[in-house]
Amino acid sequence: MVKICGVEGGSLAEKAGIMPEDYLIKINGKDINDVLDYRFHTANKKIILTIHRKAELFDVKIRKPEYEDIGLEFETFLMDEKRSCRNKCIFCFIDQNPHGLRETIYFKDDDSRMSFLTGSYITLTNLSEADIDRICDMKISPINVSVHTTNPELRCKMMNNRFAGDSLSALKKFSEAGIRINAQIVLCKGVNDKEELTRTMNDLEALFPSVQSVSVVPSGLTKYREGLYPLEPFSGDECKEVIDQVRAFSDICREKHGTGLFYLGDEFFIKAGLTLPNADYYDGYPQIENGVGLITSMKDEFYDELDFIDTYPNAEDKREISIATGEAAYKFISEIACALCEKLPNTKINVYKIKNNFFGENITVAGLITGKDLMEQLKGKELGTKLFLPSVMLRYENDLFLDNVSIEDLSKHLNVDIDIVNNSGYELIEKLLQD
Repeated sequence: MVKICGVEGGSLAEKAGIMPEDYLIKINGKDINDVLDYRFHTANKKIILTIHRKAELFDVKIRKPEYEDIGLEFETFLMDEKRSCRNKCIFCFIDQNPHGLRETIYFKDDDSRMSFLTGSYITLTNLSEADIDRICDMKISPINVSVHTTNPELRCKMMNNRFAGDSLSALKKFSEAGIRINAQIVLCKGVNDKEELTRTMNDLEALFPSVQSVSVVPSGLTKYREGLYPLEPFSGDECKEVIDQVRAFSDICREKHGTGLFYLGDEFFIKAGLTLPNADYYDGYPQIENGVGLITSMKDEFYDELDFIDTYPNAEDKREISIATGEAAYKFISEIACALCEKLPNTKINVYKIKNNFFGENITVAGLITGKDLMEQLKGKELGTKLFLPSVMLRYENDLFLDNVSIEDLSKHLNVDIDIVNNSGYELIEKLLQD
């Protein structure tokens, strides 16, 4: 049962007489508890809604095109409370955060509904048998799963949850039901690497084609790990060993299945000092949201657009602009800035590498740079008429950094206009040319 908070004007629901403050009990005789129930059962062309209004209980019939929305509004996106994580993983980034960041940073999401709706990753430890059955029955796919290891005992240890090993059985059930799975392995030095990694890759490859992609990414270690499990970062040489191990297994998968299946995070290649793979390695970038192939994708998009452009607006005008990014992407951003300046010799683009003083030197990605670090490291620098920043530095609304510094605060502090760019090579070159 969920409360209806609003009814869209002119919608099918309004025409059927449904009102705000009504309660939706069932659709076609099926209980409605959250957004997945609602979306699944309203997809039909003919639906019967059981409505509770004060002391009255009645049915409303609606005929509609398949999948068309009927116009009901609810208190929350999920129509329910968001489920938090029960685990205390040895590598959990949230446990490594200091006080004083945005409140939402401290919420540990582990909700299978968000996995389907927004692409977030779940550990399976929050799922009941009924949840698993519902996912299978509704064919909710794909599901994104943080696996880390398929060794049950080791998984319990890594997640500090005695049920973490048992929950792996859900993978087989999903596979048997034809549910597509994207998996993630956060690799921890001396814990789930080497032989354990080979075991995990073998077990996941056995579930192909249900398991359609697996990312292997290094654990992010901040300087705030006091009292936590002792983890060490991979050295450059150790990153090379991981790359060789995963790529060798991926090559076997490509021969057997026509896809590499296992994909390494960009950080491994950058720290190893190796050239990032070309687009063919990533098989369409199924794990790009995990930072897997992000730089290669942006680079290809940028040069594709650069080659396509025949004329450049205001090419003769002298101008100066700037870009700030993390240490991981600095080399790439510097390269494409130089390429653009060759086309626009009167344009100067300053690229600044921001060291993560806030979280520590092991954190090199742009998405974890704070407003304070930008303020301190860009103050007094030549920024020109505009400073460009990647959107991953900000929350969804593109207004606040992790430490609650706003775009307005940063702009005033540096005395420069700021423009935000999404993770797209096309958008980056478009914005740089428009300035």
